[in-house]
Amino acid sequence: MKLPYIIIVDDDLQVLHAIQRDIRNEYRESYKVAATDSAVEALELIKELKLKNEAVALFISDQRMPEMEGVTFLEKANEIFPDTKKILLTAYSDIEAAIKAINKVKLDYYLLKPWHPPEEKLFPVVNDLLDDWHAFYKPDHEAIRIIGFQWSPKSHALKEFLSGNLIPYLWMDIENNEDAEKYIISASASKENLPLIILKDGSILSDPSLPDLASKLGMQQKPAKEIYDVLIIGAGPAGLAASVYGSCEGLKTVLIEMSNPGGQASNSARIENYLGFPTGLSGAELTRRAITQTIRFGTEILTPKQVKNISLKDGYKITEMTDGTTINSKTVIIATGAAYAKLKVPGLEKFTGAGVYYGSAAVEAHACRNEIVYIAGGGNSACQAAMYLSKFAKEVNILIRRDKLSETAANYLVENINNTTNIKVIVNTEVISGSGSEVLEFITLKNSKTGEEKTLPAKALFIYIGTKPGTGWLNGSILKNEKGFILTGSELMKEKSFHTFWKLDRDPYITETSVPGIFASGDVRAGALAGISTAVGEGVLALRFVRKYLMEM
Repeated sequence: MKLPYIIIVDDDLQVLHAIQRDIRNEYRESYKVAATDSAVEALELIKELKLKNEAVALFISDQRMPEMEGVTFLEKANEIFPDTKKILLTAYSDIEAAIKAINKVKLDYYLLKPWHPPEEKLFPVVNDLLDDWHAFYKPDHEAIRIIGFQWSPKSHALKEFLSGNLIPYLWMDIENNEDAEKYIISASASKENLPLIILKDGSILSDPSLPDLASKLGMQQKPAKEIYDVLIIGAGPAGLAASVYGSCEGLKTVLIEMSNPGGQASNSARIENYLGFPTGLSGAELTRRAITQTIRFGTEILTPKQVKNISLKDGYKITEMTDGTTINSKTVIIATGAAYAKLKVPGLEKFTGAGVYYGSAAVEAHACRNEIVYIAGGGNSACQAAMYLSKFAKEVNILIRRDKLSETAANYLVENINNTTNIKVIVNTEVISGSGSEVLEFITLKNSKTGEEKTLPAKALFIYIGTKPGTGWLNGSILKNEKGFILTGSELMKEKSFHTFWKLDRDPYITETSVPGIFASGDVRAGALAGISTAVGEGVLALRFVRKYLMEM
């Protein structure tokens, strides 16, 4: 693989030489470092690198330069390499311009001069940005290939799994990609064998199950220890936060996930209100950071694994998977979150994964290029999906039952949608049916005020109409409310039968369920507030009470 570039531009030769020296000394083994005192010369180099199919990982630019300001340079460079990370070098007086650049050019970081010592003020910033860039950079020759039919549920499931687990892949639609047929011939396969997975080593998997694919990719499938201090079920924000804090505090921690780490948050194309990320970040970026962090502290992650049952033996928790695997632990945190609720209207169910998607806008957006698509739902997740899809689709229609989008979505999202010309908000409207032969072709809409019905062509329908808790697998020993959310703490104590099942001298902890030592965290817990930041706090809170419980054993 060719080394990617780091490009530095600063008209002050003393500053230029200093940062070039620091960057070159630290990154010369993995990157080519190019530096110049001319913004115009830097732009010419960038154009040349693009023609040569080179990769550029990072731009570092001074703000005050005579030929053009740094923000202007980064704006022009961004047109050629839009995914490259960007740092603006600023003096204290330039901070206002730097903050404006966050929105204007999606600036990743502004760095005050001087940056000494670089080990504290420069390298940690650059390392973080380069890690981000590498996570989403997909060199053609190194990626896994998926060959299949675009509107196939099986193909969609594989793409969603790989994307959710942050594994780069190249999608090749058999009907539109000329090279796809060549791979099928080389694999001695046929269209009946699709979807086909071609791994980096050239090995081939025909219509694999997710566990088989995970095993081939080297993802851990069996626990390495006989017993764990804490088993966390669900790798959404709450589960990931609990695992980070569990492992960093020295607890033997294992995290199991049914499909895709990150939960619903991983489907968010852009999260703009998460503390500490002024330019926003995608759900996939947030998930990647959390996974990297928890693995670094020693957490084991098993995926895809689905829990069948939790039983007790001598105070220990025996968690049984649907594949027969069992894991022994002293405590359990249930952080299975909430799944998007199904839209129960005639004709839709058979098109799930074939034009009808619950979440998954980031996975299927490229298939919607120049198409007319619809989104059912008006919450923040629906609006974030609409903004992302608008980059690809000809037209995005948001269907809401209420009079105004502002009644259900955050103000900043409403403003963004109002300023996006190819997004339309259709109020007082709901989907009442869907139709098509093998894939979704039409949806029928009804205006709740006028009663008018319309049947319209639709390439895709993305559904964000609320959630239901992931607790269908739980047996009766762990109490839930009428909506399926797990009762914990003081909510448990309100139950008339409380003293028949709770035999400890103390009251249940805030996140503790009806079974001592089993905790609930995040969206799955009755009374928990929704939101990514809240879920992270819930995970940390659950882990705190896990520690208290372990001290009692």
